[in-house]
Amino acid sequence: MELKKIDAYRWQVLKRGPMRVPGIVLTSEPMSSHLDVEPLKQVANVATLPGIVTASLAMPDFHWGYGFPIGGVAAFDWDSGVVSPGGVGYDINCGVRLAATNLEAADIRPRLESLVNTLYQQIPSGIGSKGFIKLNTREEKRVLREGSRWAVKQGYGLEEDLHHTEDGGCLKAADPEFVSPRALARGQKQLGTLGSGNHFLEIGVVEKIYHPEAAEVFGLFKNQVTVMLHTGSRGFGYQVCDDFLARMARQAQEMNLELPDRQLVYAPLQSDEGKRYLGAMACAANYAFANRQILLHLARGVFEKVFRMGPRDLDMKQVYDVCHNIAKKEEHLIDGKKRLVCVHRKGATRSFGPDHPSVCKDYRPIGQPVLVPGDMGTASYVLVGTRKAMTETFGSTCHGAGRVLSRKAAKKKSKGRAINRELEDQGILVRWTGRATLAEEMPEAYKDISKVVEVVHGAGISKKVARLKPMAVVKG
Repeated sequence: MELKKIDAYRWQVLKRGPMRVPGIVLTSEPMSSHLDVEPLKQVANVATLPGIVTASLAMPDFHWGYGFPIGGVAAFDWDSGVVSPGGVGYDINCGVRLAATNLEAADIRPRLESLVNTLYQQIPSGIGSKGFIKLNTREEKRVLREGSRWAVKQGYGLEEDLHHTEDGGCLKAADPEFVSPRALARGQKQLGTLGSGNHFLEIGVVEKIYHPEAAEVFGLFKNQVTVMLHTGSRGFGYQVCDDFLARMARQAQEMNLELPDRQLVYAPLQSDEGKRYLGAMACAANYAFANRQILLHLARGVFEKVFRMGPRDLDMKQVYDVCHNIAKKEEHLIDGKKRLVCVHRKGATRSFGPDHPSVCKDYRPIGQPVLVPGDMGTASYVLVGTRKAMTETFGSTCHGAGRVLSRKAAKKKSKGRAINRELEDQGILVRWTGRATLAEEMPEAYKDISKVVEVVHGAGISKKVARLKPMAVVKG
């Protein structure tokens, strides 16, 4: 795979064969050793899809995924382009929600163990976990149409939470009629659950402020206690993706479509199948928004109980909620002209800059918050979107650290080690579900989050606001 260095943070995958556009990988010299061949091939394969504009992009946390690399971003012309489930992924709207409290680190250390134990008890986690909310089909379809707003109407959270959620916590294109009975069945018992794998709830503390103006706008201050949630649409979203991959694969075979990778099956955006997928995908996105809304409500209740505080004294305010795996209709300036495109962000985060109408009014002057979680033993970051991202990456940036070890390799490397005790030696309490969870998610399984963030900061597609240090983690 031939790469050409553009500048300190950008490398070009040169056009070859059927590639319609070049590939652009954001990375730096110290990180270039992580540029494995397979995810680079995926960057090139995405560049062959019909209607793609400008470039096939990869953020610095990119790694091998299904069809698209995780960390991949691509935009397709709304009229002539395509939508690919592999460009969104199985965990539709896997995302992150951050809340900030009135508490400081010293306030919670004496009760930290009680806090993390209660969170672990009250928030269902693990494979196949079931929540306290049981939905019939009619009510589930309301969740799918309304997203976070449904949860707030039921008393799970505050109206102001919606203003600090991407798209207000609801994609309007959602149409439950395009969702299979199997997906509906899987979603009826999992709302309000954390899930498994790399999903987590983390109690953190603001360790460093880089951008005082943005931090003040976002309500962040040094030594402040924060709550970060990372989860998605659970089995419901997985089933939606699985259903449409199977359907599009059959259609590709019937139409004799030539694909560089069978995982890159697609449907034209203006076709019936493309519209059905977007409607079902939006349902899964709304399910995920509602899920994170309920989990934040549960976390607020645990904090109030453990610290014997009322909501006003705790003042746990939502900073923001962002999507990681999504395809969206957006308007971008391309070659000097405004064009409607479908932006696929798979393991990537929206990074809209100042004055963008999609950013909520109180953040609009400074830009959208960007939430970048690290692994259990390092740090997480709050960034802010930039105008440069709007012109270079379709308003996109990184989403996390990015894996360097497969789950199998991580389990092998961790054999004979007590990861929980290693973390406790660093002052980080951890609770987990499933024997393999900590092994698969050990810190060495991921890239250095600080180096990833330095790339996007240096490239100007998002700017550092604050670094959060973990104090306690509940893993799925």
